[in-house]
Amino acid sequence: MVLALALASIALGAVAQVLLKLGMTAASMRAAIDAGAPWGILRAVLLSPGVIGGLALYGLGTVLWLAVLTRAELSQAYPFVGLSFVLTAAMGYFLFADAMTLPRIAGIALIVAGVVLVGRN
Repeated sequence: MVLALALASIALGAVAQVLLKLGMTAASMRAAIDAGAPWGILRAVLLSPGVIGGLALYGLGTVLWLAVLTRAELSQAYPFVGLSFVLTAAMGYFLFADAMTLPRIAGIALIVAGVVLVGRN
């Protein structure tokens, strides 16, 4: 149960990152940023569906994470947060054509190895 809660929290955080990216790269956001008016940028951020959705998912993921923290040792639970890097990198690659270089792949592999080692303890 704890593992399922942790993975759900991590997945929500990764999807939240995608929504935030979509919200911040929307045409209306670009127009506000190009105009350069600080209040216009703030307004565009606060009214962006992507940003609002991303923040909502972060909130839900945080609630799930709080449930994890009540059931697991912090030192064992927290390394699982590293999996969010793996999910976010994969979504960035598939959704936004982010570069997946050899050093990045090696770093992701190290993160996964670390999570496996900590999770087995």
